[in-house]
Amino acid sequence: MRLHRNLCFAVIDGLTSIFNEDEYADKVIQKLLKRDKRWGSRDRGFVAETTYDIVRWKRLYAEIAEVKEPFDRDNLWRMFAVWATLKGIKLPDWKYFEGTPTRKIKGKFDELSKSRVLRESIPDWIDDMGVAELGEVKWTKELAAQNKQADVILRTNTLKTTKEKLQNLLFDQNIETEFIKGYPSALKLTERANVFVTEAFKKGFFEVQDASSQMVAEMLDVKPGMKVVDTCAGAGGKTLHIASLMQNKGQIVAMDIYESKLKKLKIRARRNGVHNVDLKVLDSTKPIKKLYNKADRVLIDAPCSGLGVLRRNPDAKWKLEPEFIDRIRGVQQDVLQKYSKMVKPGGKLVYATCSVLPSENQNQVQAFLKTEAGTEFTFVKDKKVLAHESGFDGFYMALLERKA
Repeated sequence: MRLHRNLCFAVIDGLTSIFNEDEYADKVIQKLLKRDKRWGSRDRGFVAETTYDIVRWKRLYAEIAEVKEPFDRDNLWRMFAVWATLKGIKLPDWKYFEGTPTRKIKGKFDELSKSRVLRESIPDWIDDMGVAELGEVKWTKELAAQNKQADVILRTNTLKTTKEKLQNLLFDQNIETEFIKGYPSALKLTERANVFVTEAFKKGFFEVQDASSQMVAEMLDVKPGMKVVDTCAGAGGKTLHIASLMQNKGQIVAMDIYESKLKKLKIRARRNGVHNVDLKVLDSTKPIKKLYNKADRVLIDAPCSGLGVLRRNPDAKWKLEPEFIDRIRGVQQDVLQKYSKMVKPGGKLVYATCSVLPSENQNQVQAFLKTEAGTEFTFVKDKKVLAHESGFDGFYMALLERKA
């Protein structure tokens, strides 16, 4: 592979924004990819994947390059040189790479890889927490899985097409996919591709949604004609899945504290042909209280650490702080207490997170069931999904039923 100056500069600019200006990697990369209209798919792929790679391995590469935060541009070029050397890419004779000790880099990599926190490039405190909650063996495997690039998984919008028809349509556009056993609406890309430029996407035939995330709406066991509340809807990936399972019949109330996210959901719903969703911005407790004892189904896709989706959001591990985790556990219990009151007698509730930590998952459910609000509910089942076992995102979901 030959390195191109303009692409490498884009990567360095992106890393500056992510590491020094605290911007989110996905937003930075979206901006970078619009930088030069002449770039082809391979160029854009290089910029996105290289940036994510260096973000993912920040601690390891910084240690090998012997640089410390905050990183200036020279530091970032040194980390880039580490990335390229470990990938077996020949460094061009640019001034940024002068005096790069390529042989020393490989030796240092081998030496530092004996330590898990460096090998898997993770802050010490997250590593300690993972070991305490999952145990040494399971956490070591999970961390390794969270550092692998995630597959691109699509969820067929069954309001508009079938999985088989979608597969054929994408094949005609040179995008090959395969079915995933046990996931009724999922298609996995055999090779990465920009699916957002396809006609199939523009017509709302699919959404990009990990296989683990697709299990959440399935667990909710919705039926056409029901009243369903998605309490932390965000941009609505699960809301749209629920709508397709309900065949557009009945009512979905999609709530979120961020109006900007619900605006995105509105656009996505239009593209998906979904018209049974009411959007509610949670700027007070009024919308919640109005729905007490009214919903057949309630989904609480709770705010969490996101430690199950580090494959997709590698910068999250550098942005997380111990205080945030403590605070979010309080928020999780609070939303369980408040939102569970919307479930009518005989109705069902699903509590879900994209975390792998028991303290955010089964422990929260067990704690809830012991409270006054929780005595109204019966635990039906739960599912703990780990990336190293499933090959998909780390997730947790629990199904509770309100006593009739």
